[in-house]
Amino acid sequence: MHSGGRFVLKILVVEDDAHLASTVKYLIEDNPRYRVVAIADDVDSAVAAAELHQPHLALVDLHLARGTTGFSAAVRLHDFDIPCLFVSGKAPDFAMPDLALGCLMKPFTAEEVHRALTLAEDKLRGRESLRAKLPSNLRLYDEPEPTIEVCGFIPSRISLRTRLTHWIAAHQR
Repeated sequence: MHSGGRFVLKILVVEDDAHLASTVKYLIEDNPRYRVVAIADDVDSAVAAAELHQPHLALVDLHLARGTTGFSAAVRLHDFDIPCLFVSGKAPDFAMPDLALGCLMKPFTAEEVHRALTLAEDKLRGRESLRAKLPSNLRLYDEPEPTIEVCGFIPSRISLRTRLTHWIAAHQR
């Protein structure tokens, strides 16, 4: 999508708090390079919005309406080749490059949102970005490092399902 000769990044916001979702939309659209094409509050509405609007990127809260999670939303959006950037007040303590580009921690400013979107866009386009501009509340997930065999021993990687189960269990207390 182009606006005045410039590419506009189409963004889907997946957030169950309607007030926060509209605030995030306002913060995002403060920069004319970004446009929120839809707001969804659970997995099903995120999938419907993805089918209808074909966003370039989704900002996904981890706790969604109707008992759904941002993890399941990211899995479903991945089916549409829509990368996700998690947005959460309490981020997982492990990287999930197979699900998201990273996690932006709440609360955040408009500048932090724009810098996070710029870094996400750079990553999507394969451009090198200067990590010096990385907001302190943004954690980018790099690709997982390959497993290296050491003295005949190959350490196992904890499966994504196991990591998610442990994270969800720890945050439901």
